[in-house]
Amino acid sequence: MNRICTSLHNAGYDVTLIGRERPNSKPLIERSFRQIRIKQRIDQGKLFYAIYNLKLFLRMLFMKMDAVCAIDLDTILPVYYISKLRRKPRVYDAHELFCEMEEVVTRPATQKMWYAIERHTVPNFPYGYTVNKSYVDEYRRMYGVEYAIVRNATVLRPLTIPEKKEKYILYQGAVNHGRCFEQLIPAMQHVDAKLIICGEGNFYKGAQEIAQQLGLQDKIIFKGYVPPHELPEYTLHASVGITLFVATSRSNELSLANRFFDYMHSGVPQLAARYPEYENINREFEIASLLDEITPETIATALNKLLTDNAYYQRLQQNCLKAREIYCWQEEEKRLLAVYQKLFTNA
Repeated sequence: MNRICTSLHNAGYDVTLIGRERPNSKPLIERSFRQIRIKQRIDQGKLFYAIYNLKLFLRMLFMKMDAVCAIDLDTILPVYYISKLRRKPRVYDAHELFCEMEEVVTRPATQKMWYAIERHTVPNFPYGYTVNKSYVDEYRRMYGVEYAIVRNATVLRPLTIPEKKEKYILYQGAVNHGRCFEQLIPAMQHVDAKLIICGEGNFYKGAQEIAQQLGLQDKIIFKGYVPPHELPEYTLHASVGITLFVATSRSNELSLANRFFDYMHSGVPQLAARYPEYENINREFEIASLLDEITPETIATALNKLLTDNAYYQRLQQNCLKAREIYCWQEEEKRLLAVYQKLFTNA
């Protein structure tokens, strides 16, 4: 969201980003655009969504705006009704196949509710964008909308790869169910390197418990939440990055994670699942070791090859340096700005 809002601001738009203030939220970093936080003590469940959506609606009711954008399905209802009430054009920014996320598909009643919301709203958002071609195809198939591809690619900056005195493997992102920690952590018993985990989520305690049960407390380092401005330092010095998902949901199977680009832009080869979007990029630029089957054994074998086969590692690293010139935010923001230019031209 920082990249999107900054690009819009730099293009001359007056941007306000609205989010929520959680009980453990850290202070906001000053940005070039306005930021508003809605205080929310209840942090999960249906009551959370109901209260937050109501607060969001009331907050937007009298705000000055020429257009309004919903970020994922959990903010789409207030945006939809505000845009209708105030007769303002609306945009949908779909970071996920929300109804097919791991946390949703495992709860049939919840999934049914979100699909009802999606069917009610998304066909009425003619302008939108999402993070990859697979998602674009799904939204077209389900709702007949033609969204743009705006990948969550990293900003291209000058890169000097540092000397890496200590080899470590990095996982950055949400520590959630479906991110293969049940396979990754046991695999580390057979890998001669540390694993650093930067992030929190609904499986954070579960991942810590697995590490403790296997006696890997000193080998697997849990950093918890790491502020975005500090995270690149961990990424730059990592030897290998991890981008693994269990394909128990369509959103996971068709995903294209932010971290995939973050590792690429730091010249860090990575381990990923052989899912369509990762395979498409890897076919063009081999930057990752792709797993057909995700088990502790296959993970350990792939990690050991990355850590010990220098020729293989150097080939992937050099391909990262080529790929980052193509898959970068400077290219993606052109498509982002085209969406808003078309919206305001037609409006």
